[in-house]
Amino acid sequence: MIGGTFESLTAIWVYLAATPLIGLTLTLVAYLAGTWLQRRAGGSPLANPVLIAVALLAGVMLATGTAYETYFAGAQFVHFLLGPATVALAVPLYRQLKDVRRAAPAILGATLFGSVFAALSGYGLALLVGAAEETARSVAPKAITTPIAMGVAERIGGLPSLAAVVVILNGILGAVVVSWVLNRTGIKDWRARGFAAGLAASGIGTARAMQVHPQAGAFAALALGLNALATALLLPLLMRLVG
Repeated sequence: MIGGTFESLTAIWVYLAATPLIGLTLTLVAYLAGTWLQRRAGGSPLANPVLIAVALLAGVMLATGTAYETYFAGAQFVHFLLGPATVALAVPLYRQLKDVRRAAPAILGATLFGSVFAALSGYGLALLVGAAEETARSVAPKAITTPIAMGVAERIGGLPSLAAVVVILNGILGAVVVSWVLNRTGIKDWRARGFAAGLAASGIGTARAMQVHPQAGAFAALALGLNALATALLLPLLMRLVG
């Protein structure tokens, strides 16, 4: 009886795994589970929904032997929505336009310094631990959005797929620790807190900032866009100088 039930469930999974919508459904369910757990944890950044969703999806794929290509056939719909979601960040930013104009010099300086520091620190640390040059160049664009990081990594001689993984891990880690770091350093201005989150932890950090405060979310979105632009322009030049 139990064996027959197991075989039936296996047959159902094999059928569902062949349909593109299974990847999309699993992704949405995993993220909803992550947000539910974060609410149950009182909004703790340690219970990051993206981290939880990644762990759940990886567990399901390993347990069922599902290939990543099969999963992504459905999950690519979510991937496609990253573009419109990024553009939509202009809405909260527009609402803070007056504050952005007043802080323009500080924003420009922070973007240039943060972009260069993030790239060179990632590149330098990778070489320090014995990584190959190609791997180090893949780590360099770790603080920008995944699609741009992949393009930049390919341009400077890195591996786009590895760059994507590093960006996601960096974003999750940044979203988890950013509030603690800013609290420890005594930074209370929501503009500075949000800008730091978006600059250091890209999209996942921006999402975290929007959960915390609308002004922080707007400045995180600004940092996300400016850092991507600065890194795309400056990193190839920096790699020529250090290479």
